[in-house]
Amino acid sequence: MRNDFREFIARGHVIDLAVAVIIGAAFAKIINTLVEGVLMPPLGMLTSGIDFSGLFYVLDPSRGLPTSLADAKARSIPVIAYGQLIMDIVQFLIVALAVFLVAREVNRFRRYQPVAPATKECPMCLSGIPLQATRCAYCTSAL
Repeated sequence: MRNDFREFIARGHVIDLAVAVIIGAAFAKIINTLVEGVLMPPLGMLTSGIDFSGLFYVLDPSRGLPTSLADAKARSIPVIAYGQLIMDIVQFLIVALAVFLVAREVNRFRRYQPVAPATKECPMCLSGIPLQATRCAYCTSAL
């Protein structure tokens, strides 16, 4: 069993997964800081601090109308709490925007490696032909 465990740990996939989890946690902290410290304050100012999380729809009005979502939960009144769903969707979109912005900036700093061309132009008919061709497939001229 000890040897099996050692082989399991020594596999590259386990180490790669561990590194990915650690880097992912660090990246999540960066994204959360970006969302909470940079993106949310202007959005909060634009929406005047509107909080949708308390919005709900009462399913059984015969049991009384609650004044808040907490009141409905305390009185066990069945409600559809759609406000929290709205807040979660908005938060997801903000986090997705932050990930997009960070990923786009990281991709800008990667080195651009040009792809070698796979074709060349025929000097006679200007058609695209493979680099290894000795005769044009379009005009049959010798290259």
